[in-house]
Amino acid sequence: MTNREFDRKVAVVTGACGAVGAEVVAALAERGALVTAVDRDGRGLCDLVERLQRAGLRVAGRQVDIASGPAAESLVDQVEREVGPLDIAVNAADLLRTGSATGLTDDDWAQSFAVNSHAVFHLSRAAASRMVPRRGGAIVTIATALPVHQPGFAAYAASKAAATAYATGLAAEVARHGVRCTVLTPARPETPLLRSVADPDAHVAGVVAAVLAALAHHADGTAVGA
Repeated sequence: MTNREFDRKVAVVTGACGAVGAEVVAALAERGALVTAVDRDGRGLCDLVERLQRAGLRVAGRQVDIASGPAAESLVDQVEREVGPLDIAVNAADLLRTGSATGLTDDDWAQSFAVNSHAVFHLSRAAASRMVPRRGGAIVTIATALPVHQPGFAAYAASKAAATAYATGLAAEVARHGVRCTVLTPARPETPLLRSVADPDAHVAGVVAAVLAALAHHADGTAVGA
């Protein structure tokens, strides 16, 4: 029998065209959620949504750059008008710009924070501001445990650290209102330039399992780390 633990729950997943994001979208939809998949990649998003809809899953796509605060607010407003009150938000967007700490360009730094940090802030704020009055909902942020002493990843590590700090602070504030806010730190980030891991498929599966567990089981309000 199909697991329907998220039956008719309304979910938004960012970074939906990434390896982790796409699997989170599919896993939630397979468990009954009404999922809005969000990404800046319009073509990839269409392919993902069409594939999942052909499988009979209830998934919609929205090409949105949630590095913009107004765009994130508009997205959540639209989802709540057209689908229903938001129950689940998953921050899975991810961008890696490599380079020496002194050689990074202003654009490298700005884009790293736009995707890895600002987008987390914008979606989480939009989601939490609606969940708190309803006293229910869950927000999951996929961070990283990338070794900060490894050369070449200064912008990525800094932007993910900022997102982790914000999400952790948010968790402390919203727990008393019945909103669960979780930060997951998988052992390796799943990004296009870090696919030399021994078994990337197993890594993705592990992250997705951690997301599902965070959504299903952390009823005490906060859970940082995975």
